[in-house]
Amino acid sequence: MRPHVREVYSSDIDVDLYTPTDPHHDGQWIRFIIGPDDAPGEESFDVLICTPAWLSEVISTDGPQIGRHHLIVDPMDLNEAITFLRRRIESLTAEDWGGLAGRLSRIGHWEFEDYST
Repeated sequence: MRPHVREVYSSDIDVDLYTPTDPHHDGQWIRFIIGPDDAPGEESFDVLICTPAWLSEVISTDGPQIGRHHLIVDPMDLNEAITFLRRRIESLTAEDWGGLAGRLSRIGHWEFEDYST
């Protein structure tokens, strides 16, 4: 089974039109809606795309940060970052959706991460 990115968006910006004020100092949360390439269904995975300068400012303000679900870029080129992540995501394989979602959750925060029944 392989994943397919069905949609990419942000609740904060228009991903298709976004241009950072300072491409060397920016950070944006991006949501990837991903499902199996051969079946219905989809789930969300969130990635923080940011520059080192932006992350440095967050650290100086808020203290140490855990780097999970981050993609560090410099300069900020959202289209390039999304293309990189789409390729990485769609190159993964697994026997079933559970295995695939586990691998995807190493890239982005899975909406069902840490969910227990």
